[in-house]
Amino acid sequence: MTNEYHHSHHDQSHCNIGVSHHHHEHGKHSEQGYKLKAGKKVLTIRSHSGLSGDMFLCGLIRTLGLSSQETDNILNGIFPALKGSVQLVKKEVNHIAGWHCSVQLPHEHQHRNLDDIFKIISQAQLSEKAKSYAVSAFSFVAEAEAAVHSLNIEEVHFHEVGALDSILDICLTCELFVRLNPDYFVVSPLPIADGVIHCAHGFIPSPAPAVQALLAGIPVRPFGAEGETITPTALALLKAFNPTFGGWPMIVVEKISTIYGTYTYPEVPNGALFVYGTSYV
Repeated sequence: MTNEYHHSHHDQSHCNIGVSHHHHEHGKHSEQGYKLKAGKKVLTIRSHSGLSGDMFLCGLIRTLGLSSQETDNILNGIFPALKGSVQLVKKEVNHIAGWHCSVQLPHEHQHRNLDDIFKIISQAQLSEKAKSYAVSAFSFVAEAEAAVHSLNIEEVHFHEVGALDSILDICLTCELFVRLNPDYFVVSPLPIADGVIHCAHGFIPSPAPAVQALLAGIPVRPFGAEGETITPTALALLKAFNPTFGGWPMIVVEKISTIYGTYTYPEVPNGALFVYGTSYV
């Protein structure tokens, strides 16, 4: 799902946001591979056709084995209006079964700036580590939008649906990531496609400008279809979690889930694998 942001040139907020950015070396990777200590818990995402906020969410729900009720309870603690908005559904692509997150958001007519979002995060029933990750991820999104539209970060406004969508994806994903608490997080280089994306600003080339603004330091690879493969929300989450990028880690697999996004790309591998296990020498 693509978040759309409406921006205003009226400087409505002069607040000092006071964000603690996590600008450490994003995208740790090495041509020689990487070493994991044995006996550690490892999460790896093998991204075949890309990654979105709802795919990230779906993969973590499946890996943790959460019920709809447990997911709803967390959502209710983040923002009560979001309760009941996420449904795990089975989805098949080319007769291969997997999982998809169906997200139905309530209608709200409210624009929010970054300070409004931070207030929601601070009041949410989230672990402190999850709040820190969520602040970091939202900061990355806002910085990208500000760069794209030549705004100050305080001027970036999240449109109604885009804001709720981002609050749900980012806050819930951060909480679930903290609950899973992997010792290592390994992600495959991200597939990036050419093509055209239709958004609020008209037709734009892929990758979208907000994605471009977030790609520095991220290993990418070509993809054999066209369209938006990586959303700004997914990239912001990855940058907040600071994974190692590379090939499959040496792990004993304990859980593996095939996760699909909303869009199906023809004649190429679809979805992403979320794999959880224990490292060995």
